[in-house]
Amino acid sequence: MRGDNLRLVICIWILFIHRSCFCNFVVEKNSLKVTSPESLRGTYECAIGNFGVPRYGGRLSGLVTYPKTNQNSCKNFTDDIHLISKKPGSIPVFLLADRGECYFTTKAWNAQNTGASAILVADDRPEHLITMDLPEKEETLDYLQNITIPPVLITHSLGVSLKKALESNNLVFVNLDWTEALPHPDDRVEYEFWTNSNDECGPKCDTQIDFVKSFKGFAQLLERKGYTRFTPHYITWFCPEEYVSSTKCKSQCINHGRYCAPDPEQDFSKGYEGKDVVVHNLRQACFYKVANESGKPWLWWDYVADFGARCSMKEHNFTKNCADDVIKSLGLDVKKIDECMGDPEVDAENVVLKGEQEAQIGKKGVRGDVTILPTLVINNRQYRGKLDKKPVVKAICSGFRETTEPDICLSNAIETNECLHNSGECWMDTVANLTACKDTFRGRVCECPIVEGVTFVGDGYKHCEAPRVPRCQVNNGGCWKSTKDSKNYSACIDEYTVGCKCPPGFKGDGINNCEDIDECKENRVCRCPNCKCKNTWGSYECGCNGNLLYLREHGACLSKDANSGSGWGFAWSVVLGVIAIGVVAYTFYKYRVRRYMDSEIRAIMAQYMPLDNEGEVLVFRSHGDI
Repeated sequence: MRGDNLRLVICIWILFIHRSCFCNFVVEKNSLKVTSPESLRGTYECAIGNFGVPRYGGRLSGLVTYPKTNQNSCKNFTDDIHLISKKPGSIPVFLLADRGECYFTTKAWNAQNTGASAILVADDRPEHLITMDLPEKEETLDYLQNITIPPVLITHSLGVSLKKALESNNLVFVNLDWTEALPHPDDRVEYEFWTNSNDECGPKCDTQIDFVKSFKGFAQLLERKGYTRFTPHYITWFCPEEYVSSTKCKSQCINHGRYCAPDPEQDFSKGYEGKDVVVHNLRQACFYKVANESGKPWLWWDYVADFGARCSMKEHNFTKNCADDVIKSLGLDVKKIDECMGDPEVDAENVVLKGEQEAQIGKKGVRGDVTILPTLVINNRQYRGKLDKKPVVKAICSGFRETTEPDICLSNAIETNECLHNSGECWMDTVANLTACKDTFRGRVCECPIVEGVTFVGDGYKHCEAPRVPRCQVNNGGCWKSTKDSKNYSACIDEYTVGCKCPPGFKGDGINNCEDIDECKENRVCRCPNCKCKNTWGSYECGCNGNLLYLREHGACLSKDANSGSGWGFAWSVVLGVIAIGVVAYTFYKYRVRRYMDSEIRAIMAQYMPLDNEGEVLVFRSHGDI
C-alpha cells in the first residue's frame, strides 16, 4: 500500500477550491551518499518517509544488508540477517527491502525489530520518488507510534545497483545526510502547523492532541523570546455549486458550501457534523488572530490544549459555550473573536477561511500543497516523520543558521557538544582560555572568536590572532583582574607582548591569582610619631592615634585640641610661613617685574608718538615717498 488514496481525496478537495490547478504535492528529500564500493561512490536522492524519526540536522552512516529471504520485509525476521548486531558500539546496519506486498510501516517495524538502524526501501518500478505515508486504516496497527528508525525510499535503479554489489560480496557503506533537509537561512525559524479541531479521527487525532500538550512549552518559550514565528492553519474544501443544496454538503459546510470538512465519524447519522469542525477551526484561527494582535500569539497553544481537554467530542462538549469558557480563562475578548468569525450562515465569503484555502496551495517548486493532516511546514519546507516533541524539536533546531541556535537546541538532551573534546580540533589558546570551536546543531564549526568586541582573524583551525590592538583589551591578555569596593586592578602590564604581573599592592603569579599585600605588616609605611596604619585592598591608609588630625601632605599628626600649645604652635608656624612667602612674592613683583614692564612699554610707545620729555624727531623722505 502506498498511502496515496488519502492524498488523492484531499487533492480532489483542492481541485474544488481551484478548479484550474493540479495537485502540487512536493516530495521532501535528503541525500544518500555511497562511499563503498568504488564503482557506486556518489550522492543520490532519497525520499523521507512520513513516519519514523528522520534525523533532521544530522547524519547516519551504516553498512547495507539485503536479506536472502523475506526481501520485502513484510514478515518478522528470524536468523536470516547475520550482519545486524544489537551490541553497544557495533556498526549501524541499514536494511535494504523491496517495495510491495505490505505497508511501508510494516517493513520499517520488522526492520527495527531485527536491529536495523534505518530501512532503505527500493522502488519496484522506474518512476519519480514518492512519500511513504501511514496506511489509511492505521487504527488496526498499534505499533505505528513506536517506529523510531528513519525510513527512506530509493529509486529502482539505485536499488538494483546496491543488490548487485552485495551479490558480488562487496562491502556497501552508505551515509544518510539530513543536514540540508530543511533550509536554515537566518537566525529565526518560521513554521506553520496545519491541524484541525476534530478529535474523532482515531489514533492520528490522539497523536495530534498529545503532541500539542507536550510541545507547547517548547513552542511558547521560543515564541516569547523571538526565536520563532509560528502560524496555525486549517484545511477546508468546498462543494461544487450543483451539490450545494444536497444533504451532505449542508451537513459538512458553512457559508453555503464554501467551506467544508469531512464528517468526524464518517457516519452522517450520528455524532457531530463536518460543519461543526469547520466552525471550531474558524474559532481557533480567529483566536490566534486576536492573540497575535495583542502581542501574545503563544496563547494559541494554551487554547488548543485546553479546548482538547475540556471540549472534546467524546465528552459531548464540542460546543461554543465550552470554547468561550476556555477563551475567557486565557484573558481574551470573546466578542472580538466572534466578530472575526462572522456569520457562518451568510451566503458570502469569510475572510479568514478564504485566506486559509489560498494558503493550502503551495507555490510551485517551493513548499507544495498541504494535503496531509497534520503537517508541519518549517522554513517553507514540509516536515516528514513522526509527530512527536523530540523529533520536531530537532527539526526546528536544524532550521536555524549555524551558531545562531538558542541554547535549548544545544542542550545535552538535544545534541552532543563536539567542542567539549579537544576543542573540536579547532584553534585554542589555553592561557587566555579562548577557542575557535562553536557548537551548532548540525555539528561544530571552527570560527575565530569575538572577544569583548574584538574579532580575531585566522582560519579558525590552526591559527587565530587579535588584530593590532592593545593586548590587554582582549580578554585582559589572559591575566588576572578583579574589582572590589569600586576599585579595578589588572595584572596585564604590556599592551602588545605576553606578560602578567600583579599590580603594586598585590602578589601572585599574575595569571590565576593576585593576593592583597598587607603593607601595614610588611613595610611599616606610616612612620610618623602617633601614626597608625590601616590596610585596604591593593593599598593602605595612614591615620593618627587618639584625638589627632593626620596631615597627609606632611605625614604628621596635628592635635584637634585648641589648648594644645604644640599643636597650635605648629599650625601658626604653617600660617606665618605662608604669609611670609606671599610678602616676598609681592615685593619681587612690585619692584622688579613691574619696573621691567614699565620700561618695555615706554620703549614701544616711543616708536609711534613723541613723549613729553623728548625733542622733535626729524623725518627725511626719499624721492619715492608720497
